[in-house]
Amino acid sequence: MTSLPQLTSFVFAEKLGRGSYATVYKAYRKGSKREVVAIKCVEKSSLNKTAVDNLITEISILKKVKNEYIVELKDFEWDDKYIYLIMEYCSGGDLSHFIRQRRRLPEVIVCRFLQQLATALKVLRSNNITHMDLKPQNILLSNSQDPVLKLADFGFAQYLNPEDRATSLRGSPLYMAPEILLKHHYDARVDLWSVGIILYECLFGQAPFSSDTFFQLAEKIKSTKPIQIPYGVNISDNCRHLILSLLERDPNKRITFEEFFNHPFIDLKHMPSLESYQKGVKLIQEAILKDSYGDYNDAIQLYCEGLQYLVPLVTSEKDRRRKLIFQQKVEEYMNRAEELKDMVKTYSEKTTPIEMSGKLAQIASENPDLEKSFRKAEEAENLNYLGMHEESSKLYQEALEVMVSYVRALPKGEKKSILLREVDRWMGKAEEAKSSSKAQRLRSNEILAAMRSNISPADTLGQNCCIQ
Repeated sequence: MTSLPQLTSFVFAEKLGRGSYATVYKAYRKGSKREVVAIKCVEKSSLNKTAVDNLITEISILKKVKNEYIVELKDFEWDDKYIYLIMEYCSGGDLSHFIRQRRRLPEVIVCRFLQQLATALKVLRSNNITHMDLKPQNILLSNSQDPVLKLADFGFAQYLNPEDRATSLRGSPLYMAPEILLKHHYDARVDLWSVGIILYECLFGQAPFSSDTFFQLAEKIKSTKPIQIPYGVNISDNCRHLILSLLERDPNKRITFEEFFNHPFIDLKHMPSLESYQKGVKLIQEAILKDSYGDYNDAIQLYCEGLQYLVPLVTSEKDRRRKLIFQQKVEEYMNRAEELKDMVKTYSEKTTPIEMSGKLAQIASENPDLEKSFRKAEEAENLNYLGMHEESSKLYQEALEVMVSYVRALPKGEKKSILLREVDRWMGKAEEAKSSSKAQRLRSNEILAAMRSNISPADTLGQNCCIQ
């Protein structure tokens, strides 16, 4: 009878799972800090040379690669019967169980999971590591409520340079790339095929080649029939393109790692992180400044670019209070961007200039300087309409200087009376623009102050950022 594993520093609890040569237990570290861990207990007696090599590679990889989306190897120990891998504990179980509970996952959740998986694979790729056994059972979830994906089980992983080829049979048949099953000759691109199968299963509830026997599975994989997207399930064009690009039977036609990491469905550029938070805040601050100066087209573009970084952060924030504050701020900027779009659209549709009465037009045409002042006043009114109050006020002042000088030199009469009424109107508009300009500057300063004081990254950043 095989004795139960024991470690002096830990109290073993329930069994989490069992493989061909290892059993995983939940355990508690003894001492004042009762840390929860998962301990993978490998029976030495069950190991052949290949298994020993695999275990050494697994420990080597987990010691080398550190990432929030790769399960952490905290330590390893051994005694005369077992080798113990002390791992990060993930209370959410594995992705396979998560899918079975929900039958299929919404595209927005799948996208978030795929971002996390792609990030983990990017780390492996930078170290020339191929996982070789990507499947939902080897992807753990940090918890069940708001899970973060953790790539696990590197027992079949290999160090493969881009030009390297391998020949041994590795992985699980249902998620195994065709070139492994059919040709026994493959490279790192096999991981991309497995990602495609996982993506398909997340979205549609089962793998595309689900079969009762290995023979049936092999026949389906040998077929040249294109992958079919299930009828009646709506997915985005980007998502559809990625699935079909990953599930190309010919690895030379399959999407490359670089194309995968840059694919618009995954959108790693705007994935929630401290860096994306900082970029978003910087862009919004620039948008507010452009807005306050009346550079509305630039402001719209900057608001939109900043929001692309900030909107994903709202969904990733775990603290409810901070999430609500953050959401309100983001909605403010979205609403302001829409206001500016409407304002610019309305102005662009305004094709006719401000009309002067026949008599005013005739008087203005008698003197080139006077005509210029009318055009300046016309431009000032348009700027004021667009919210560019400071520029509008300056142009009104320039127009008034010419107009007042001209009117003073006129004798009493109808012409002078007409122009005096216009002077009064311009002065009223100039004061209005001046007041609005002052209010606009105050508003801009208030918003910037609020941005600087209210928005700050979390002290510790898992994948979330927050507003305090």
